[in-house]
Amino acid sequence: MLSNLVDRRALLGRLMAGAALVAGPTLTARAWAAAPAGVKLSDGTLTIEFDAAMQSRVSFGDKPVTPMAAGEALFLTDHHALDRFLLLDHRETSVSGPHGPGRRHQLRATAGGAVEQLLDVTFLDHYPGLALYELRYRNTGAAPLAIAGWRAATHDLLSHPAGAWSFAGASYPDRRDWVQKVAPGFEQRNFMGMNGSDYGGGTPVAVVWRRDVGLAVGHIETVPRLVSLPVAAQPDGTRIGLSGDEPTLLASGATLTLPTAFLMAHGGDHFRPLDAYRRIMAERGLAAPAIPDSSYGPIWCAWGYERNFTPEQVYGTLPKAKDMGFEWAVLDDGWQTSEGDWKLDRKKFPRGDADMKAFADRIKADGMRPRLWFAPLAIDPGTDILRDHADMLILDRDGAAQNVSWWSAFTMCPAYPPTIEFFRAQVRRIIGDWGFEGLKLDGQHLNGVAPCYNPAHNHARPEESFERLQDFWKAIYDEAIAINPQAVIELCPCGDSFAFHNIPAMNNTPASDPTSSWQVRSKGKTFKALMGPSAPFSGDHVELSDGRDDFASTYGIGAIPSTKFTWPKDVPNPAEPLPPGGFVLTAQKEVLWRKWIDLYRANMLSKGRYLGGLYDIGFDKPEAHAIERDGVLHYAFYADTWDGPLTLRGLGAGRYTLIDSFTGSPLGTATATNNSIQAKFQRFLLVRAMPASGGKA
Repeated sequence: MLSNLVDRRALLGRLMAGAALVAGPTLTARAWAAAPAGVKLSDGTLTIEFDAAMQSRVSFGDKPVTPMAAGEALFLTDHHALDRFLLLDHRETSVSGPHGPGRRHQLRATAGGAVEQLLDVTFLDHYPGLALYELRYRNTGAAPLAIAGWRAATHDLLSHPAGAWSFAGASYPDRRDWVQKVAPGFEQRNFMGMNGSDYGGGTPVAVVWRRDVGLAVGHIETVPRLVSLPVAAQPDGTRIGLSGDEPTLLASGATLTLPTAFLMAHGGDHFRPLDAYRRIMAERGLAAPAIPDSSYGPIWCAWGYERNFTPEQVYGTLPKAKDMGFEWAVLDDGWQTSEGDWKLDRKKFPRGDADMKAFADRIKADGMRPRLWFAPLAIDPGTDILRDHADMLILDRDGAAQNVSWWSAFTMCPAYPPTIEFFRAQVRRIIGDWGFEGLKLDGQHLNGVAPCYNPAHNHARPEESFERLQDFWKAIYDEAIAINPQAVIELCPCGDSFAFHNIPAMNNTPASDPTSSWQVRSKGKTFKALMGPSAPFSGDHVELSDGRDDFASTYGIGAIPSTKFTWPKDVPNPAEPLPPGGFVLTAQKEVLWRKWIDLYRANMLSKGRYLGGLYDIGFDKPEAHAIERDGVLHYAFYADTWDGPLTLRGLGAGRYTLIDSFTGSPLGTATATNNSIQAKFQRFLLVRAMPASGGKA
């Protein structure tokens, strides 16, 4: 008891010294001594302990998984950090709101009487293991306080012999993996703004996990925020948190309110926290729209013919694509004179609108659905619209335009009403006049934009361009759906980590230029969490996968097959060198392509229920995925080579008959208690588990 009192007095002394950096020791010793020794908050799954200095420690159940440290802090412009606050009091109340019932803990603390910290931690009955953080700082001193930044919900997940994995929702020009192993020295800032001239935005969640436990942090604001979610390897673990670095001058008596955040402790990989985030955001009003049945149709894209395609090349391929089971025909980049003017190329469509309408009608006549590539917000130099409407551009502080590197273009401001109306008119032309039944909205610049300082826009704040990008996409979506309620609106932010706030404005999404089959699968698992277990996600052109033929990675995660094959021959003078064998549909390819499309159409796993919590994409070997469809369980295993046991998780009562979905070979039987089989395969193995008493094959 005596040693605890001595330790406590020493701690309070250090707090007094730290607080003096701001305003001196304004509280009396009696006030300090009256502070609580700390509090322990828990919902039975997640436990957060705060000591008298507002340092915190996280436990998963009753097992501590982080050290005691300062998870919250203010950083001052004089390079001092306020990360020790004296806990003054704690109050607990019951709450009920859009997320259902729960318990709110209100903590009040002070730094020397100069800054008051108010932290509300809310546990929700419907979300065990998750706590909402509402954090505010009030300047209780006499002078303004110059703040350089802040951090919240920051913790070091303790190290584990098997290491750790991470998911980050930020976008980078190198189009890196969203799911990565945390190696020594690993560090990623995960800024939600622009990390390149045309790469930015994302999903404001970061996750780090060990084999036995994970931590997730994010914010649940209904508009995107210019914050970071850094993940960094530490000597004894992996740090994760939420931070901001926007300078603020906080007047005396004023309050700084941080974005509402969440902290979640969980088992498994990033799927469970992203699924919880999706459900919470839906309760706050942001959710994927109703999905038309046509969104699940297999896709053939004319991009194999590149920008210099001819209508005759497309017409010649349609019967083959239709015969093989593809439902969508996508006309890609090259129909227009430029990004910006969006005028028809008269060499391809000499009669203008009449020819483009006839093109869409021809696709329909051949039994397919027409979708058109379109890249809103990009505006090329030398275009008529740039000459006549330069006022639409995003401009930075110095008056420079934001670049779109892929097309050497500039970016238009999505929060400027004339920009919105211009693109609504383009949608009316494409969907209404020409008769296309879908849009492929493409380009890495679609995911996020820079703050806009264009004086013509009269923005209340430069950040409006970034925050209202979601409204721009919703205007495009609403315009299309008003014309054709079954229209498919595909958003393809090439290589970006998809911006969650744009989800209400799309009903189809691709793997978005994957660099590997791993990206196809890891992006697919992520989207099934963010959009729902039956989300319409396509593997993008199979020619972008390993071996340029890996339909297995698309099929096994419940994705929609897509290809850009040419037929009967490749383009004679491609703009870029063709891969070995080109894109032409050879007789050998046709046999394989048909087999996969037939298998997809027979089982339609894209409409099934992706069971993302059954397997850990980082630690389970071989990599495994599972989908339930009409009572049948479909498993997919991936490895370069494998010879050993496989565990079939999620089986219900009774006996299941096992079949290799790809070859049709029998694989024996299994039950929930006897769910391991021996298997040997290369690249993939697909297992269909059918209840012995029946069920759809």
